[in-house]
Amino acid sequence: MGEYQHLIREQDGDTVTITMNRAARRNSLSAEHLGELLAAFREAGESDATGIVLAGAGPVFSAGHDFADVAARDLTGVRELLRLCTDLMQAIQSVPQVVIARVHGLATAAGCQLVASCDLAIAAESAGFALPGGKGGWFCHTPAVPVARAIGRKRLMELALTGDVVDAATALDWGLVNRVVPDAELDAAVADLLARATRGSRASKALGKQTLYAQLDRPEADAYTIALEVMAAASQLPGAKEGMAAFLEKRRPSWPD
Repeated sequence: MGEYQHLIREQDGDTVTITMNRAARRNSLSAEHLGELLAAFREAGESDATGIVLAGAGPVFSAGHDFADVAARDLTGVRELLRLCTDLMQAIQSVPQVVIARVHGLATAAGCQLVASCDLAIAAESAGFALPGGKGGWFCHTPAVPVARAIGRKRLMELALTGDVVDAATALDWGLVNRVVPDAELDAAVADLLARATRGSRASKALGKQTLYAQLDRPEADAYTIALEVMAAASQLPGAKEGMAAFLEKRRPSWPD
């Protein structure tokens, strides 16, 4: 794809960084912005990168849906907008790369949904998280979907019904983010976790990510059925064979991908 208008896409070695770049609109998610994010994730997914960082320019990570866009739409138009947003969230989880959110400032509504949809998340101490529809007129129905799966029912209910902002420490305690660090250490912490999460066989990790999401919310017996068959098949992949051979031969593995 050519130049993006609402975001910046950069690749440094094995890492693609996608930075939402609508600072004047608090990185709110208009249809155009969502479309560019979806295209950027699909483009990154097809690249040779092993990791993707999602970040936001300006004072906040993302304020969620752009109400100017929403208010101008009829029912069919809003449904199309929410479908586009859902496609983006599902793309984040379906790309083979490890996706990590770099969160500073506020992540509210669909911005909080973005954080919950990423595989991993690092928050600056200044970060805050909210599903503000609970104290407004348009409840955060779709943002609550991945947030519920990250933090559990009672915490979700508090976040969704009050609409209040929770601080980074609370988000960490609730399981919405992996780490909270001083603002000045945010980039270093993102790079460190991403480096640890992307080592090993790329093909093995991509299959692993796909399978984790496939079994995550299934009943235990169904989850085992999925995981057992994929793990058995994966034992025959070059990466698995090399990993086992290296262990048995007491040498460093040479990954085939």
